[in-house]
Amino acid sequence: MPDNGKSSLKRSKPNYIYTIIGVALVLLIMGIMGWFFLNINAVGNNFKEDIRLSAYLRTLNKDTISQIQRYIASQPYSKDVIYVDKKSAKEIWNKENNEDWAKILDVNPLPESIDFYAKAAYVNKDSLIKISEDLMAAYGNQITDLQYPQNLVTSLNERASKIGLIFIVVAVILCVIVIFSIDNTIRLAMFSNRFLIKTMQMVGATQGFIAKPLNVRALINGLISSGIAIVLLFSLIGWAESQFPQLKVIRSTQNTLLLSGGLIMLGVGISVISTYRSVLKYLKMKLDDLY
Repeated sequence: MPDNGKSSLKRSKPNYIYTIIGVALVLLIMGIMGWFFLNINAVGNNFKEDIRLSAYLRTLNKDTISQIQRYIASQPYSKDVIYVDKKSAKEIWNKENNEDWAKILDVNPLPESIDFYAKAAYVNKDSLIKISEDLMAAYGNQITDLQYPQNLVTSLNERASKIGLIFIVVAVILCVIVIFSIDNTIRLAMFSNRFLIKTMQMVGATQGFIAKPLNVRALINGLISSGIAIVLLFSLIGWAESQFPQLKVIRSTQNTLLLSGGLIMLGVGISVISTYRSVLKYLKMKLDDLY
């Protein structure tokens, strides 16, 4: 008879392993979306700052070219300013077009230029027009034109706005789904504790006394689930960075801490709140309704 009682108690204990794994997987999905949300601007800025602007030169005077180069480098919008002579211009053209015109042309028709990259905040139609006007006003006699892929700039800014809006909507919907998924997972795990909760109430235990050990267990489970999710998430990010080295550029310690803290707060917070709600639910139910 005592053996039957012990086996009954063992069967009544919830299996927290499946709950921890389930919550960890849901948190992992949320973490992936959080990573995209935190880095979407950095990714967009990285693309913008890869757009090359070329100030084509009329002059061949090396002193004047150095002066123009220093002027561009001193402006708040510029970064990575380089002088491209005719030989370098040919190499760049061949690389981008995957062909060599040397078999057809004996003379290099490409002009010399000063190439630079603008900071992301300035890579938009209005700012680039102002940059062009500024350069032409300062060195109109030495510069023939400032060229850049205008269609690409316009497309990047338009798509960034649309993608940002769509991503926010998807993130909100996913966040709601994640919260409900974790809540239902915790409540399902607590279902096997319903008789224990009711029995403790019937022998005079207070609500706080009943809820405390279960809340502590929920806190521990939430920490474990969050830890698993964080390890899996950053392992996945590490693999992605090994496949796409460009992602290392947008790595941020601040975003890493923010994302880790958010997953811990989400995992622990929902676990504890869902557990406490379940305890209140079973305390309010009649004994017959528990079957």
